[in-house]
Amino acid sequence: MAYPEFRQQLDSVLRTKNPEAVRQFLIAQGQWSEEDQPDMERAMWMMIAGSPSLRDLHSEAQVWLVSHGYQNEAEVIRGQEKPSAKQRGASRKGQGQQSMRSSKPVPRSQAVSRRQNAVDNRN
Repeated sequence: MAYPEFRQQLDSVLRTKNPEAVRQFLIAQGQWSEEDQPDMERAMWMMIAGSPSLRDLHSEAQVWLVSHGYQNEAEVIRGQEKPSAKQRGASRKGQGQQSMRSSKPVPRSQAVSRRQNAVDNRN
């Protein structure tokens, strides 16, 4: 099975929020063995929180992780989330304006004058 297909199926199973179903799916796909005994509920919520396709469940996953003592994990996952298109556009807009100002050439006479004023102001 190709990764995109596996990921889509895993996300479908994760959406059920059934830890045993997630475990059985991962065993059936050869990702885990029968002997693996992780904290399935924690593992499931971590996978949900980290899946871009399950963004609508991220808040619920964050709440579960924090309420069960996994604050650090919740913060790491929250920090890895990509900003929305709207947030990216706003930050690029600001960066673009700033870089336009800083890339604008300053006439040599003004640059020399600014340096001299800075030296004069220190004295």
